[in-house]
Amino acid sequence: MTSQIGRDISIKHGNERLVPTVCPFCGVGCRLELHIQNDFITHVTTPFNAVVNKGNLCVKGRFGTDYVYNPGRVTTPLIRKQPQSAGHRTQAFDRSEWREASWDEALDRVCQGLTQTYRKYGSDSIAAYLCAKASNEDNYVAQKMIRSLFRTNNIDHCTRLCHAGSVFGLQMALGTSAMSNTAAEVIHNDVFIITGSNTTENHPIIALQMKAAVKKHGAKLIVIDPRRIEMVEYADLWLAQKPGTDVALFSALCHVILKEGLINQTFIDTRTENFEEFARSMDKFTPEYAEGITGVNRDLIVQAARLFGNAKNGAIYWTLGISEHTHGTENALALINLSLLTGNIGRLGTGLNPLRGQNNVQGASDSGAMPWDYPGYQKVDNEQAAQKFEKGWNIEPGGLSRKRGLTTTEILGHAGEGGVRAMFIMGENPMMTEPDLNHAHHQMQKLDFVAVQDLFINETAAYADVFLPAATFAEKDGTFTNTDRRVQRVRKAIPALGKARPDWEIVCDLAQRIEKELGIENSPYWGYSHPSEIMLEMASLVPEYAGVRYDRLEKEGLQTPVLSVDHPGTPFLFSESFPRGKGKFHPLEYEPSKEMPDSEYPLILTTGRVLEHWHGGTLTSRSWMNDLYPEALMEIHPDDAKALQITNRMPVRVTSRRGNIVLRAVVTQKTTPGVVFIPFFYRAAAANILTNPAIDPKARIPEYKICAVRVEQATEEDLLNPVPQQKRGRY
Repeated sequence: MTSQIGRDISIKHGNERLVPTVCPFCGVGCRLELHIQNDFITHVTTPFNAVVNKGNLCVKGRFGTDYVYNPGRVTTPLIRKQPQSAGHRTQAFDRSEWREASWDEALDRVCQGLTQTYRKYGSDSIAAYLCAKASNEDNYVAQKMIRSLFRTNNIDHCTRLCHAGSVFGLQMALGTSAMSNTAAEVIHNDVFIITGSNTTENHPIIALQMKAAVKKHGAKLIVIDPRRIEMVEYADLWLAQKPGTDVALFSALCHVILKEGLINQTFIDTRTENFEEFARSMDKFTPEYAEGITGVNRDLIVQAARLFGNAKNGAIYWTLGISEHTHGTENALALINLSLLTGNIGRLGTGLNPLRGQNNVQGASDSGAMPWDYPGYQKVDNEQAAQKFEKGWNIEPGGLSRKRGLTTTEILGHAGEGGVRAMFIMGENPMMTEPDLNHAHHQMQKLDFVAVQDLFINETAAYADVFLPAATFAEKDGTFTNTDRRVQRVRKAIPALGKARPDWEIVCDLAQRIEKELGIENSPYWGYSHPSEIMLEMASLVPEYAGVRYDRLEKEGLQTPVLSVDHPGTPFLFSESFPRGKGKFHPLEYEPSKEMPDSEYPLILTTGRVLEHWHGGTLTSRSWMNDLYPEALMEIHPDDAKALQITNRMPVRVTSRRGNIVLRAVVTQKTTPGVVFIPFFYRAAAANILTNPAIDPKARIPEYKICAVRVEQATEEDLLNPVPQQKRGRY
C-alpha cells in the first residue's frame, strides 16, 4: 500500500519541540500543542488560530494529560500468575499477582485463548469491546480482526452507553446519525435549546461558544434540564422537568407550535413525510397535560414553544440526559420532530446536534466498532454490504456473518455457558460503566478467557488473563473524529514508554498469529507500515471518508462526508435532502421510566460527569484532575437534606434495589427537590452499583439517568478512604 503520512509539522525552538495533536478527552476535539524536551512532555498549550477551540482549553486539556507518566501505567506485557477459569475468575489489581512477559509470549497466549474458545464453541462465543478513546485506525483494524477471523459481529463500544438512543432516532428519522452542524455555528443561532447537557462541565469549549452567542450575538437560550446547570444563568427560559418526562415536554412544545401555526409548511411539504399522523398524535400533549406530567408550568411551555417556533435559525443541542433512558430513542425522535416541524435543519446555524462524549466516539462508530454496522454504517445483514467487505478484505463469498452482533449491554448478559466465553477488550472499562455493577461483576466471572489491551490495570483489566500495554495518544499517529465530524491528525510526540505499542500494531500482530493458527487461506491484509495506510483502506470502503488523506488533514482536518480527494468536506448536513430521502415525523406516546420512586425508595438518582473527570475516570483519576476532585459527592437539594437531617459534607448511604454506596453529601440548589446526582467516575463509590440495567428496546442503551434510591445518614467510619494525592514529577 502507498502511504500518505503527511509532512512533519512539529516546530523546533532550541531544545524544545512543539507537536500539534488533538485532546484525548471529550468530543470537542481541541487542538493541543505538546511541548517536548528530551522526549518528555513539559506542558501543553494551544494556538489561537485553532479552528475548533481558538486558543481555549479546559482544565483537562491543559493539565490532565500527565496520566501518560503515572507510575501505575503498565508498559510491559503481563500474564496472570494464577490461571483463571470460568466461575472462579477474580480481580488482580496488585502487580504482584502478574508476571512480566515478552510480546511474543503474551500475544501467543491471547491467540491461544481466543482460537481455542472459537474452535470449541463457535463464532458466537467470541466478543469484543472496542474503544472511543482509540483512533479511527485502531478501531478499524480491531473490528476487521474480529469480523474476518472469528466471523462474528459481537463488537461494540461505549457509544452504546451514551448516545445510542440519539443514533437510533436520527437513523430512523433522517437516515444518518451524525451531528448535523458544526458546534461553532451556535453564534449564528437566534434561538437555541440545550437539553440533557451540562455543557459547561462536559463540553467546556462549546459552552464558551454558547455563552458568546448569548452575550455577544444576542441569541436566545432555552435550557430544559432538571438540574440548575451553569447555562441556566445565560438562559431566557429554564424548564426544569421531572427526570424522564422529556417526551411529554417536547411534544407539548410541538403541540403549541402546531396550534399557533408556527410551523414551516413549505419545509414540511417538500422535505418530510408522515406529518398528518404525527400531528394527530400531538393533540393530547396540551400544556396543561404536560404540566401534570413534567411539573413545568404551562405558561413556560407556551413561552418556550413561541420562542423556538418564531426562530429564524433554531438549533437543538443535547447529550446523555436525553439518550440514557429506556425511552431514549423516543426522546431523540421528539427533538427531531420539533426540528422538522419548524424547518430548523439543513442550513447554517440550525440543526440537530447530539454533542458526542469521548474524544473519538464519532470516529469509532464511523470505523465500524458496532454490532450491527460495518464501517460507514453499512449494515451487516445487508447482502450487498457484506459482499463489499468480503471483497475488500479478501474473504471468500459468504464468509462474513450476516447476523447482527450483541451490543455492549447484551455481551455480558450472554456470558457463560451457551453464550460468550472469551472477550478481547481494547481500552474500555465496562466494570465501571455498565449499569448494575454487582451483576456485571458476576457475569464477568463466567468467562473462560479475557484479554485486555489498555494503559492501566483498571476494574476490567483486573479480570484479564493477559494484559497488552498500549501506547497513549501522545505516543502514536492516527486520527480522531470529533463531534463536528471533523477528522483530525493525532501525532506521535514522544517514544512509547517501556514496551508499550500502538493499538493498531498490537492488533495486526495478533491478527496474523490468529490467522496462522486457524489456517485461514483467504487472508485479509495486516501488513500496514503506518496508520495512514489503514485510513486509505477505510476510505476505499466508506463513502463518507473517500476523500480523507493524511496530507489533507495537516491544518484544520476535514469534516465528513468527504466524498472525493478534491471534496472540501461538509460543515453542515442536509442542505438539499436527507440520506433516507425525506425526513420522517414519528408519532409519540409518553411512557414513564421503568423505575419510579416509591415509599421505600423515594428519591430519583441521576448520574453524570463533572468538569475535572472524564467518563469512568480511568485517565483523569491518574492525573492532576484527581487532586482537584478526589472523591465522589452526592448533590442533594436543601429541602430533601432538611427532611433527612443531612448537612453539607455529611457521609450518607445511598441504596437502590441493586446495591449501596457511601459518600459525602453536598447540599445545593443545583439539583431539584426529589432528585439526587452522583458522578460515576469514582471506583470506591461507583454510582453504577445503583443504576437500573433496564434498556431502551430499540437502541439497547441502559437507563442511567433514572433509578429509585433512598438516602440515609452514614458515619465517617463507613466511608472508604479517598485515593491519596499523587506525587508529581516535572510535569
